[in-house]
Amino acid sequence: MGLLTLLIKNPVAFFLIAIPLLYSVIFHELAHGWVANRMGDPTAKLMGRLSLNPLKHLDPMGTLMLFVFGFGWAKPVPVNLNNLHGSRVGIILVSSAGIIVNMMLAFAALFILRSQAFPSNGIAATMLYYMAQINIILAAFNLIPIPPLDGSKILMGFLPPRLEYQLSRLEPYGFLIIIALLFVGALNPVIDLFRWIIMAIIGVMLFK
Repeated sequence: MGLLTLLIKNPVAFFLIAIPLLYSVIFHELAHGWVANRMGDPTAKLMGRLSLNPLKHLDPMGTLMLFVFGFGWAKPVPVNLNNLHGSRVGIILVSSAGIIVNMMLAFAALFILRSQAFPSNGIAATMLYYMAQINIILAAFNLIPIPPLDGSKILMGFLPPRLEYQLSRLEPYGFLIIIALLFVGALNPVIDLFRWIIMAIIGVMLFK
């Protein structure tokens, strides 16, 4: 279900989902830019992308897709790989940053829910639940090793140059490939596997 349909059918649920989703995506992109800046590439900082302002991160087509089809994307943070200290390590760290932040946000939301700081049937608890689920899905989705998703960049950091180049050549067609695979359901088992791994990691941290 797209967000537009949800807005029409259930405005309260729309805001309970849209707000955590918006800022989960923003923190994901901020993490990429912040780590890139720490690793020697100030491109995102110089372009004003280290900001909580949603307008700095929203992609018009990605936002439209999200509202209509329930699948969308933000404007990728620009990173100049040539500026990164230890290029391969830099690529892995920058690409992993967004996924790690999503996992941290999911953990924080579930930790607060587990502490029973809010009534289980209240608006705050509902928003925290959505925050956790959204961030787990975002992390799992971005782990898919198809360009331009983060998982492909992480994989490139480990591949020999020839294979890295071959994988990078898919990037201009990446979103079309992803949309097609999502449409036929081919990516569902992969996303489910990554969700299971992420939830297992968070579960171990919660119950230590």
